[in-house]
Amino acid sequence: MALETFHASVRSAGEGLLCKANVRGFEVAMDEPKELGGGNQAMNPVELLLSALGGCITICAVAFAPACGVKLDDFRVDLEGDLDPDGFMGKRRDVRTGFQHIRFTMNIKSNSPEENIRKLVSMIKSRCPVSDTLQGVKVDGDFRVLR
Repeated sequence: MALETFHASVRSAGEGLLCKANVRGFEVAMDEPKELGGGNQAMNPVELLLSALGGCITICAVAFAPACGVKLDDFRVDLEGDLDPDGFMGKRRDVRTGFQHIRFTMNIKSNSPEENIRKLVSMIKSRCPVSDTLQGVKVDGDFRVLR
């Protein structure tokens, strides 16, 4: 299959730190909590990143379950990530600006054999695109001035 390019556009909403992402006609708002200078009107980008990872894991679980012989009665993934805001705020240069560690627990409700469930978990961990991206991908950018 050929390489596919995905697109997103994010624009300041003109209200403090609030911004809105648009993709394929869908909109997601992002903001920061008040203690980080925002208006607390939406998830912040790192919370959205955790949610994107959780969404990807969940989609993988539902999509791959039949191939693994697993009947899912319910599936939920709980995620948490450790981030020191001092890096983002520029207070400490020795602190990473992003997550230092992300952890998740998949809560799988199923009467399927444990061997099949383990196969599903392995497939999710090895094929989740968001998890793979978080393991390390080149990120670069440029700018242009609009007048």
